[in-house]
Amino acid sequence: MTMATRIGWVRHGITEWNQLGKIQGVTDIPLSREGVEQAHLLAERLSREEDRWDGIYCSDLLRAARTAEIISERLGIPLIKDGRLRERAFGAAEGTTLAERLSRWGENWRKLVPDQESDDDIYLRGNEFVRELTEKHAGESWLIVTHGSFLARMLQSLCSGLDDFHLLNMSLTVLEKQTDGWMPLLHNCTAHLTEATSNQIG
Repeated sequence: MTMATRIGWVRHGITEWNQLGKIQGVTDIPLSREGVEQAHLLAERLSREEDRWDGIYCSDLLRAARTAEIISERLGIPLIKDGRLRERAFGAAEGTTLAERLSRWGENWRKLVPDQESDDDIYLRGNEFVRELTEKHAGESWLIVTHGSFLARMLQSLCSGLDDFHLLNMSLTVLEKQTDGWMPLLHNCTAHLTEATSNQIG
């Protein structure tokens, strides 16, 4: 029996800029202490589950790479960095809060900020990566650790119906390859984080 190809999309752990509400883009911000703890929690969850992962691809930016390293070490699986999994470049908006963007460019800031990467460019590099992965690793299960805006665009591209949503830091979304496209098996799941919080109460 042929196994279906699965991709487990992971948004990196939280950073100080995430907590401050600043856009990161390709600015290379590391995980915060909490972000490192979050990565360990997901790694522990994956190590306990029956489903096994064959390896991890990740963005080469620090926050995604460190998240992937923690998971890779815990699961004992190979890790490969790929620049195509980087976050969208947000140009002059990087390092700014929403209030600062509204003050500088107004409500339509997403279209007015100079030097941003377009949706089309994200779809091009992202879909090229997914095509290569599914050809090279057919029937296998691979984790991909990447970034919020890039991941949202990719899920829109791969799965109809996953249009408007905010992907949480350290969330896990699992897609399975079907004959007619990709089926979501798990979406934006952070049970590993809420379980840890519950265990700390009382």
